[in-house]
Amino acid sequence: MRPGFEPPEPLARAVDAFLDYLGAEVGLAERTRAAYRADLVDFAAFAARQGLAEPAAVRRPVVTLYLFSLRRQGRSPATVARRLAALRSFYRFLTREGRVPADPTEDVAAPKRGERLPKVLSVEEVVRLLEQPDPSTPEGLRDRAALELLYSSGLRVSELVGLDVGDVDLEAELVRVVGKGNRERVVPLGTHAVRALETYLKLGRPHLARSAGPLFVGRAGRRLSRQWVWALLRRYARAAGITRRVTPHVLRHSFATHLLEGGADLRSVQELLGHANIATTQVYTHLSRPHLREVFDRSHPRDAWEDRTSRGG
Repeated sequence: MRPGFEPPEPLARAVDAFLDYLGAEVGLAERTRAAYRADLVDFAAFAARQGLAEPAAVRRPVVTLYLFSLRRQGRSPATVARRLAALRSFYRFLTREGRVPADPTEDVAAPKRGERLPKVLSVEEVVRLLEQPDPSTPEGLRDRAALELLYSSGLRVSELVGLDVGDVDLEAELVRVVGKGNRERVVPLGTHAVRALETYLKLGRPHLARSAGPLFVGRAGRRLSRQWVWALLRRYARAAGITRRVTPHVLRHSFATHLLEGGADLRSVQELLGHANIATTQVYTHLSRPHLREVFDRSHPRDAWEDRTSRGG
Protein backbone atom coordinates (compact mmCIF):
# COMPACT_ATOMS: atom_id res chain seq x y z
CA MET A 1 0.00 0.00 0.00
CA ARG A 2 1.37 3.38 -0.92
CA PRO A 3 1.87 5.71 2.09
CA GLY A 4 -1.00 8.15 2.46
CA PHE A 5 -3.08 6.61 -0.31
CA GLU A 6 -6.80 7.20 -0.04
CA PRO A 7 -9.14 5.07 -2.19
CA PRO A 8 -11.41 6.71 -4.76
CA GLU A 9 -14.57 7.93 -3.05
CA PRO A 10 -16.94 5.16 -4.27
CA LEU A 11 -14.53 2.46 -3.10
CA ALA A 12 -13.82 4.33 0.14
CA ARG A 13 -17.54 4.54 0.96
CA ALA A 14 -17.97 0.83 0.29
CA VAL A 15 -14.99 -0.06 2.49
CA ASP A 16 -16.29 2.15 5.33
CA ALA A 17 -19.73 0.53 5.11
CA PHE A 18 -18.15 -2.92 5.26
CA LEU A 19 -16.00 -2.00 8.27
CA ASP A 20 -19.05 -0.57 10.06
CA TYR A 21 -20.83 -3.87 9.41
CA LEU A 22 -17.88 -5.85 10.82
CA GLY A 23 -17.93 -3.75 13.99
CA ALA A 24 -21.66 -3.36 14.60
CA GLU A 25 -23.03 -6.70 13.43
CA VAL A 26 -20.12 -9.14 13.44
CA GLY A 27 -18.48 -7.66 16.52
CA LEU A 28 -14.89 -7.70 15.29
CA ALA A 29 -12.32 -5.82 17.32
CA GLU A 30 -10.85 -2.54 16.13
CA ARG A 31 -7.46 -4.16 15.49
CA THR A 32 -9.02 -6.81 13.23
CA ARG A 33 -11.03 -4.20 11.34
CA ALA A 34 -7.86 -2.15 10.84
CA ALA A 35 -6.21 -5.21 9.27
CA TYR A 36 -9.20 -5.61 6.94
CA ARG A 37 -8.97 -1.95 6.01
CA ALA A 38 -5.26 -2.17 5.21
CA ASP A 39 -5.85 -5.15 2.92
CA LEU A 40 -8.80 -3.52 1.16
CA VAL A 41 -7.03 -0.17 0.70
CA ASP A 42 -4.11 -2.03 -0.88
CA PHE A 43 -6.51 -3.60 -3.37
CA ALA A 44 -8.19 -0.23 -3.94
CA ALA A 45 -4.80 1.25 -4.84
CA PHE A 46 -4.29 -1.53 -7.38
CA ALA A 47 -7.82 -1.04 -8.78
CA ALA A 48 -7.24 2.70 -9.08
CA ARG A 49 -4.11 2.05 -11.14
CA GLN A 50 -6.32 0.03 -13.47
CA GLY A 51 -8.65 3.01 -13.80
CA LEU A 52 -11.35 1.49 -11.57
CA ALA A 53 -13.08 3.59 -8.92
CA GLU A 54 -16.41 1.79 -8.44
CA PRO A 55 -16.62 -1.56 -6.60
CA ALA A 56 -19.05 -2.78 -9.27
CA ALA A 57 -16.46 -2.13 -12.01
CA VAL A 58 -14.17 -4.83 -10.65
CA ARG A 59 -14.29 -8.15 -12.53
CA ARG A 60 -12.76 -11.51 -11.73
CA PRO A 61 -9.68 -11.08 -14.01
CA VAL A 62 -8.80 -7.93 -12.06
CA VAL A 63 -8.88 -9.86 -8.78
CA THR A 64 -6.75 -12.62 -10.27
CA LEU A 65 -4.25 -10.14 -11.68
CA TYR A 66 -4.08 -8.41 -8.28
CA LEU A 67 -3.22 -11.69 -6.55
CA PHE A 68 -0.66 -12.44 -9.23
CA SER A 69 0.91 -9.00 -8.78
CA LEU A 70 1.26 -9.69 -5.04
CA ARG A 71 3.15 -12.90 -5.75
CA ARG A 72 5.40 -11.10 -8.22
CA GLN A 73 6.20 -8.63 -5.43
CA GLY A 74 7.41 -11.60 -3.37
CA ARG A 75 4.43 -11.78 -0.99
CA SER A 76 4.00 -15.16 0.66
CA PRO A 77 1.11 -17.50 -0.21
CA ALA A 78 -0.27 -16.88 3.29
CA THR A 79 -0.38 -13.12 2.69
CA VAL A 80 -2.01 -13.54 -0.71
CA ALA A 81 -4.59 -15.93 0.77
CA ARG A 82 -5.37 -13.41 3.52
CA ARG A 83 -5.87 -10.60 0.99
CA LEU A 84 -8.19 -12.83 -1.03
CA ALA A 85 -10.17 -13.71 2.12
CA ALA A 86 -10.61 -10.02 2.90
CA LEU A 87 -11.77 -9.32 -0.65
CA ARG A 88 -14.21 -12.24 -0.52
CA SER A 89 -15.77 -11.01 2.70
CA PHE A 90 -15.97 -7.48 1.29
CA TYR A 91 -17.69 -8.50 -1.95
CA ARG A 92 -20.03 -10.95 -0.26
CA PHE A 93 -21.19 -8.09 1.89
CA LEU A 94 -21.63 -5.79 -1.11
CA THR A 95 -23.52 -8.51 -3.00
CA ARG A 96 -25.90 -9.13 -0.09
CA GLU A 97 -26.49 -5.40 0.22
CA GLY A 98 -27.21 -5.08 -3.49
CA ARG A 99 -24.32 -2.68 -4.03
CA VAL A 100 -22.73 -4.81 -6.78
CA PRO A 101 -24.43 -7.10 -9.31
CA ALA A 102 -21.97 -10.00 -8.95
CA ASP A 103 -19.11 -11.20 -6.76
CA PRO A 104 -15.81 -10.96 -8.71
CA THR A 105 -14.03 -13.16 -6.15
CA GLU A 106 -16.27 -16.13 -6.85
CA ASP A 107 -14.28 -19.19 -7.98
CA VAL A 108 -10.96 -17.37 -7.61
CA ALA A 109 -8.55 -19.90 -6.11
CA ALA A 110 -6.23 -19.03 -3.26
CA PRO A 111 -2.56 -19.95 -3.80
CA LYS A 112 -1.43 -23.26 -2.35
CA ARG A 113 0.95 -23.22 0.57
CA GLY A 114 4.48 -23.45 -0.72
CA GLU A 115 3.37 -22.84 -4.31
CA ARG A 116 6.10 -21.16 -6.32
CA LEU A 117 5.29 -18.29 -8.62
CA PRO A 118 6.31 -19.06 -12.20
CA LYS A 119 9.20 -16.89 -13.30
CA VAL A 120 8.43 -14.53 -16.16
CA LEU A 121 10.41 -12.15 -18.33
CA SER A 122 9.47 -8.55 -18.84
CA VAL A 123 8.25 -7.57 -22.31
CA GLU A 124 11.51 -5.68 -22.84
CA GLU A 125 13.57 -8.78 -21.94
CA VAL A 126 11.53 -10.90 -24.36
CA VAL A 127 12.16 -8.39 -27.15
CA ARG A 128 15.92 -8.46 -26.50
CA LEU A 129 15.88 -12.25 -26.49
CA LEU A 130 13.99 -12.47 -29.78
CA GLU A 131 16.41 -10.09 -31.46
CA GLN A 132 19.49 -12.25 -30.81
CA PRO A 133 19.40 -14.81 -33.68
CA ASP A 134 21.42 -13.85 -36.77
CA PRO A 135 18.98 -13.50 -39.71
CA SER A 136 21.81 -13.81 -42.26
CA THR A 137 22.15 -17.58 -41.70
CA PRO A 138 19.69 -20.47 -42.14
CA GLU A 139 20.21 -21.44 -38.51
CA GLY A 140 19.54 -17.90 -37.36
CA LEU A 141 16.32 -17.73 -39.35
CA ARG A 142 15.28 -21.06 -37.82
CA ASP A 143 16.12 -19.94 -34.31
CA ARG A 144 14.26 -16.63 -34.71
CA ALA A 145 11.17 -18.47 -35.98
CA ALA A 146 11.30 -20.96 -33.10
CA LEU A 147 11.64 -18.26 -30.44
CA GLU A 148 8.92 -16.09 -31.97
CA LEU A 149 6.60 -19.10 -32.12
CA LEU A 150 7.26 -20.05 -28.49
CA TYR A 151 6.38 -16.57 -27.26
CA SER A 152 3.69 -15.81 -29.83
CA SER A 153 1.58 -18.88 -29.10
CA GLY A 154 2.71 -20.07 -25.65
CA LEU A 155 3.66 -23.54 -26.85
CA ARG A 156 5.21 -26.21 -24.68
CA VAL A 157 8.70 -27.20 -25.85
CA SER A 158 7.46 -30.69 -26.75
CA GLU A 159 4.70 -29.11 -28.86
CA LEU A 160 7.20 -26.87 -30.65
CA VAL A 161 9.64 -29.61 -31.67
CA GLY A 162 6.74 -31.91 -32.59
CA LEU A 163 5.40 -29.52 -35.24
CA ASP A 164 5.45 -30.49 -38.90
CA VAL A 165 5.45 -28.02 -41.78
CA GLY A 166 1.81 -28.88 -42.48
CA ASP A 167 0.75 -27.87 -38.97
CA VAL A 168 1.35 -24.20 -39.76
CA ASP A 169 -1.22 -22.24 -41.79
CA LEU A 170 0.44 -18.90 -42.45
CA GLU A 171 -2.41 -17.59 -44.58
CA ALA A 172 -4.91 -18.14 -41.77
CA GLU A 173 -2.23 -17.25 -39.15
CA LEU A 174 -2.90 -20.42 -37.16
CA VAL A 175 -0.87 -23.34 -35.88
CA ARG A 176 -2.29 -26.78 -35.09
CA VAL A 177 -0.79 -28.15 -31.89
CA VAL A 178 -1.01 -31.63 -30.38
CA GLY A 179 -0.50 -31.23 -26.65
CA LYS A 180 -0.58 -33.38 -23.53
CA GLY A 181 -2.83 -36.41 -23.67
CA ASN A 182 -2.84 -36.18 -27.49
CA ARG A 183 -5.21 -33.22 -27.23
CA GLU A 184 -5.29 -31.00 -30.27
CA ARG A 185 -5.87 -27.26 -30.33
CA VAL A 186 -5.56 -24.49 -32.89
CA VAL A 187 -3.71 -21.37 -31.72
CA PRO A 188 -3.39 -17.95 -33.40
CA LEU A 189 -0.01 -16.84 -34.67
CA GLY A 190 1.19 -13.30 -34.03
CA THR A 191 2.33 -11.04 -36.85
CA HIS A 192 6.02 -11.31 -35.90
CA ALA A 193 5.81 -15.11 -35.72
CA VAL A 194 4.13 -15.27 -39.14
CA ARG A 195 6.88 -13.13 -40.68
CA ALA A 196 9.64 -15.14 -39.02
CA LEU A 197 8.12 -18.45 -40.15
CA GLU A 198 7.59 -17.19 -43.71
CA THR A 199 11.24 -16.14 -43.96
CA TYR A 200 12.50 -19.37 -42.40
CA LEU A 201 10.41 -21.58 -44.69
CA LYS A 202 11.45 -19.61 -47.77
CA LEU A 203 15.10 -18.84 -47.08
CA GLY A 204 16.24 -20.95 -44.14
CA ARG A 205 14.70 -24.40 -44.10
CA PRO A 206 15.51 -25.26 -47.76
CA HIS A 207 19.21 -25.10 -46.79
CA LEU A 208 18.63 -27.47 -43.89
CA ALA A 209 16.11 -29.93 -45.37
CA ARG A 210 14.58 -30.31 -48.81
CA SER A 211 11.60 -32.53 -48.03
CA ALA A 212 8.39 -31.99 -46.10
CA GLY A 213 8.27 -33.17 -42.52
CA PRO A 214 9.48 -31.66 -39.27
CA LEU A 215 9.18 -27.88 -39.10
CA PHE A 216 12.39 -27.26 -37.17
CA VAL A 217 15.38 -29.25 -38.40
CA GLY A 218 19.16 -29.30 -38.28
CA ARG A 219 21.60 -29.53 -41.19
CA ALA A 220 20.97 -33.26 -41.52
CA GLY A 221 17.25 -32.54 -41.97
CA ARG A 222 16.32 -34.34 -38.76
CA ARG A 223 13.80 -33.05 -36.22
CA LEU A 224 15.42 -31.01 -33.48
CA SER A 225 15.09 -32.05 -29.84
CA ARG A 226 13.80 -30.44 -26.66
CA GLN A 227 17.37 -30.31 -25.38
CA TRP A 228 18.27 -28.20 -28.43
CA VAL A 229 15.60 -25.65 -27.51
CA TRP A 230 16.82 -25.46 -23.91
CA ALA A 231 20.41 -24.89 -25.08
CA LEU A 232 19.20 -22.35 -27.64
CA LEU A 233 17.44 -20.30 -24.97
CA ARG A 234 20.41 -20.40 -22.60
CA ARG A 235 22.73 -19.13 -25.34
CA TYR A 236 20.49 -16.33 -26.55
CA ALA A 237 19.53 -15.28 -23.00
CA ARG A 238 23.20 -14.78 -22.18
CA ALA A 239 23.68 -12.82 -25.41
CA ALA A 240 20.68 -10.63 -24.47
CA GLY A 241 22.19 -9.84 -21.07
CA ILE A 242 19.51 -11.75 -19.15
CA THR A 243 21.14 -13.19 -16.06
CA ARG A 244 18.16 -15.21 -14.85
CA ARG A 245 17.63 -18.78 -16.00
CA VAL A 246 15.47 -18.79 -19.13
CA THR A 247 13.69 -21.99 -20.16
CA PRO A 248 10.92 -22.77 -22.66
CA HIS A 249 8.45 -22.81 -19.77
CA VAL A 250 9.56 -19.33 -18.70
CA LEU A 251 8.58 -18.09 -22.18
CA ARG A 252 5.25 -19.92 -21.87
CA HIS A 253 4.56 -18.30 -18.49
CA SER A 254 5.62 -14.93 -19.92
CA PHE A 255 3.15 -15.39 -22.80
CA ALA A 256 0.27 -16.04 -20.38
CA THR A 257 1.27 -13.28 -17.97
CA HIS A 258 1.61 -10.64 -20.68
CA LEU A 259 -1.77 -11.57 -22.14
CA LEU A 260 -3.43 -11.21 -18.73
CA GLU A 261 -1.69 -7.93 -18.10
CA GLY A 262 -2.85 -6.77 -21.52
CA GLY A 263 -6.49 -7.39 -20.59
CA ALA A 264 -7.18 -10.93 -21.83
CA ASP A 265 -9.75 -12.91 -19.85
CA LEU A 266 -8.68 -16.09 -18.08
CA ARG A 267 -10.89 -18.42 -20.07
CA SER A 268 -9.31 -17.27 -23.34
CA VAL A 269 -5.81 -17.72 -21.93
CA GLN A 270 -6.72 -21.23 -20.80
CA GLU A 271 -7.89 -22.01 -24.32
CA LEU A 272 -4.72 -20.60 -25.85
CA LEU A 273 -2.47 -22.53 -23.47
CA GLY A 274 -4.38 -25.80 -23.79
CA HIS A 275 -4.35 -26.46 -20.06
CA ALA A 276 -4.98 -30.04 -18.98
CA ASN A 277 -8.41 -29.31 -17.53
CA ILE A 278 -9.79 -28.43 -20.95
CA ALA A 279 -10.79 -31.69 -22.61
CA THR A 280 -10.66 -32.18 -26.37
CA THR A 281 -14.45 -32.10 -26.66
CA GLN A 282 -14.60 -28.78 -24.82
CA VAL A 283 -12.21 -26.93 -27.13
CA TYR A 284 -13.93 -23.84 -28.50
CA THR A 285 -17.36 -24.78 -27.09
CA HIS A 286 -17.51 -21.61 -24.97
CA LEU A 287 -15.37 -19.32 -27.09
CA SER A 288 -15.32 -19.07 -30.87
CA ARG A 289 -12.10 -18.88 -32.84
CA PRO A 290 -12.87 -15.32 -33.98
CA HIS A 291 -13.14 -14.31 -30.30
CA LEU A 292 -9.80 -15.95 -29.53
CA ARG A 293 -8.28 -14.11 -32.49
CA GLU A 294 -9.73 -10.82 -31.22
CA VAL A 295 -8.42 -11.41 -27.69
CA PHE A 296 -5.02 -12.41 -29.04
CA ASP A 297 -4.65 -9.38 -31.34
CA ARG A 298 -5.79 -6.97 -28.62
CA SER A 299 -3.70 -8.43 -25.80
CA HIS A 300 -0.40 -9.82 -27.11
CA PRO A 301 2.17 -7.06 -26.66
CA ARG A 302 4.14 -7.60 -29.87
CA ASP A 303 0.97 -7.60 -31.99
CA ALA A 304 -0.38 -4.59 -30.08
CA TRP A 305 2.82 -2.68 -30.85
CA GLU A 306 2.58 -3.66 -34.51
CA ASP A 307 -0.98 -2.37 -34.69
CA ARG A 308 -0.05 0.96 -33.09
CA THR A 309 2.95 1.32 -35.39
CA SER A 310 0.88 0.66 -38.51
CA ARG A 311 -1.49 3.44 -37.40
CA GLY A 312 1.41 5.81 -36.82
CA GLY A 313 0.83 5.83 -33.05
